[in-house]
Amino acid sequence: MTDITVVTHNGNFHADDVFSIAVLKHVLPTFKLVRTRDKTLIESADFVIDVGGEYDPQTNRFDHHQRGGAGERENGIPFSSFGLVWKKYGLALCNDNQAVADRVDSGLVSTIDAIDCGHVEGVSKGISLSQTISMFNPTWEEESNFDTCFDEAVEFAARMLIRFIASAHGSVNAKEIVAKAIENAEDARVIVLEKYTPWKKTVHILSSDALYMVYPSHSGQWILQTVPVEPGSFEDRKPLPKAWSGLSDQAFVDETGIDDAVFCHNGLFIAGTKSFESTMKLATMALSE
Repeated sequence: MTDITVVTHNGNFHADDVFSIAVLKHVLPTFKLVRTRDKTLIESADFVIDVGGEYDPQTNRFDHHQRGGAGERENGIPFSSFGLVWKKYGLALCNDNQAVADRVDSGLVSTIDAIDCGHVEGVSKGISLSQTISMFNPTWEEESNFDTCFDEAVEFAARMLIRFIASAHGSVNAKEIVAKAIENAEDARVIVLEKYTPWKKTVHILSSDALYMVYPSHSGQWILQTVPVEPGSFEDRKPLPKAWSGLSDQAFVDETGIDDAVFCHNGLFIAGTKSFESTMKLATMALSE
């Protein structure tokens, strides 16, 4: 048994209380969860989440429903219980990487906080993570075993949280790698990555000169890819030569004169060869067009 008791409200639950408990599952080795609104149980608990009308991180009280709320971010988004718990434990969960913790907050935590606090008007089309959590609640046609459903939602949220942190780590590390590649490029128009790394956002922020990216693919080929005019755009700063469109294998070899040329996409945004040296030759040829 555990001596630590965590209390949150019973009944209908939302993404903020579910993710708050998910954080604690990664922070505390074990604890007893009680879902209640009984004031005596709330006062005696070691942690109180999304109930109790008090925010005090020193005594592990994380509610935001009290008059005046529990503060807001610099961008005006108020804190819900998830944001308050994240303020205390998020950095440690991200291995003390502030950039990762900030990215998780901006991409996940603050969005859930905003929806829970009614800071955003309406819900965007399509299903949001907050809606997904809410769907764990029993429907009016089902037996109302909220506690069982809550446990299932917490398990889901705990897994999502770890994946979100991993994604944030990847984004932060990718930014550093791509920034260094831009700085070290022999030709500012051609950026070489030693392994595939998400690059579009960083390249658009840091380089207005970059036209092509070169990197190895998981298949073992080396890839030449165009830089779009902006992330998500189908228009490129400089498309590959029109004569390459849709060519592959021997036809592409004949057109380029490169023995290990493999393919060029019809859209003229990506091409590949079997070696780094040959892909750099493609880049040189594309630049000269």
